[in-house]
Order: sequence, then C-alpha cells, then structure tokens
Amino acid sequence: MSDVAGVILFASVVLYGVFGGADFGAGLWDLTAGGAARGRRTRALVDHAIGPVWEANHVWLIFCLVVLWTAFPHAFADITTTLFVPLGLAAIGIVLRGSGFAFRKVLVRTSERRLSGAAFALSSVITPFFLGTIAGAVASGRVPGGTTAWVNPTSMLGGAMAVAVCAYLAAVFLTAEAEIRNETDLQEAFRRRSIAASAVAGVLALVGIAVLHADAHRLFHRLLGPGLPFVVVSAAAGSASLLLSGRCGPRGLRLLAVTAVGAVLVGWGVAQYPDLLGTHLTLAQAAAPSATLWTVLIVFLAAAVLCVPSLAFLYTLQQRGRLEEFAPSGDRIPSSPDRGAG
Repeated sequence: MSDVAGVILFASVVLYGVFGGADFGAGLWDLTAGGAARGRRTRALVDHAIGPVWEANHVWLIFCLVVLWTAFPHAFADITTTLFVPLGLAAIGIVLRGSGFAFRKVLVRTSERRLSGAAFALSSVITPFFLGTIAGAVASGRVPGGTTAWVNPTSMLGGAMAVAVCAYLAAVFLTAEAEIRNETDLQEAFRRRSIAASAVAGVLALVGIAVLHADAHRLFHRLLGPGLPFVVVSAAAGSASLLLSGRCGPRGLRLLAVTAVGAVLVGWGVAQYPDLLGTHLTLAQAAAPSATLWTVLIVFLAAAVLCVPSLAFLYTLQQRGRLEEFAPSGDRIPSSPDRGAG
C-alpha cells in the first residue's frame, strides 16, 4: 500500500509538472514579449491559451500536497520544516501570479495593467525555480537538514532546469495554439522559441551530468541504471518534437512535448525508489498506517472520477475554441497589420 500511495503521489507530481509547467512557461514568454504594442498579440495568445485552464491545473498540486501530508506525514514534516524558505517563496509566487493574471484583465490604467502583468510574468519564472530547488534538495538526499539545504549545486540545477523545461513546454503548446488559429507569424516565432528553450535545457542537462556526479552521486548512478530508459525516451521525444515542429500536427506536437517532460520526471521517480527522502527515509518507513493508506486510495479514486473527466472536457473545449465566445473582446488575439487590422 505504501507503493500504491507513492505512485499516486508521484503521478500528481508528474501531472503538475507537465500541465502547470506549461502555464508557468507561458508567463516567461509573456515577460519577454516586448512593449505594449510589440507584445500585444503574443500576450493575447498567452491569455487565450492558459486563461480557461491555469487555475484548474493547480488541482494536481493540491493532490500532491494532500497525499504527501496524509499518506507520508513524516516526510511531509521533514520537507516543510527543512524547505520552508523555498516553499514559502513558491507559495507567494503562485499567489502573485494568479492575482496578476486576473487583475490585468480588468484594470483600466495602463500603469496598473503593466504592474499586474509584471507580477504575473516574474512570478511565473520565480515559482518554478523554487519548486525546482525543492526537487533538487529532495533528490540529492538533503532532507531532513538545515534551512539552507536547498542552497546547493543540485538544487540550483533543478531550479534552472525547471524554468527551461517550462519555457520549452509552453513554447510547444503555444506553437500548436498559433497553428490552430492560423497565426503563422506567431507559430514561427514560438517554434523558434521552443528550439531555443530546448537548447538551453540540453546544455543544462549536459552540465547536470557533472553536477550530479559530484554532488548527488547515488542519484547519478540510479539515473544511469533503472532510470536510464525513461531518460532515453525523454531525449528521443524532445528531439522528435523539434524535428517535426514544422510538419507534425498540433496534437502530435503536444504529445511529444508532454512525453519528453513526463518521461524525465518518471525517470527521477524510478531512480529515487524505494527511497522517498534520499537514503534517510523509504516509502515504507514514511507511510501512514494501512487504514489511512486505504482511505487515501478510496478518496483518490473518487476524486479522480470527478476531476479527470471534468478536466478532459475543459481541455477539449479549450482546444476546439469553444470557450472563446465567453472571453471578453479585449482578450481576443488582435489581427496583425498584414491581415487587415485597423
């Protein structure tokens, strides 16, 4: 039962990493879109792509925290007491990101809209960075430890990789979104951005080999052992998404990007097993009593029955453009000058 609860826990981590990661990456491209006039169409595409789903994607983070707290209370205590600094900063980032994204749609003054937009964009970079440092501290076996356990080479690598991967995911998703909308200039712009983001992620991965070998020796060898097939799948899917970005349809492009990111996260989980916190605590040692684990499983299945079809329906409506009629006119993508815009 501890293994079952561990699978549920890590599945929520993977799902939040993929769907939440794409949302965070969209904020990074919002940040680099340029001034109000130059970046208007890019920001409108970002708003349309994540507007209906960005809040819903936090359900996976809630799943993760509730399962960790309930099924593995000792690990939850160690993580929250050791890593309360990056956890707190990530939480602040999530709040600022949500409020900035929401308020910039309704504020009237340009200065206020810029301020709320900056809060959304900057927190979209800061939040995945700190979440990545948390993953790095856990993966390198530094939890439990002191309050500076997240300040180490593996954690910094994890933070940088999280930002790069989120940027890659978002660029691929936005390329597909622009293709669906026949926005050929935006499609090409985000295709180039996806290549740039993947190149940065690739360089970080190469640097990470040396970092993990020196700073997280056990994780390094486990990734080259049981985790290696997933790392290979991730690299193959990521390469394919780039090679086929101009030929593959939107659905196929998204699937390849999700596979690339999801596979490397699963590889981390496999490399970590059976330990939950480095070599300090295994899944079995950290698990709550059997009755609690059974309750977690039953509640999870009930929640999945309610949430998964609802989210699938939401994503389907979004990808088919069925939610656009409910969007305020100011949120729709303005036409480019060469398409007859006034």
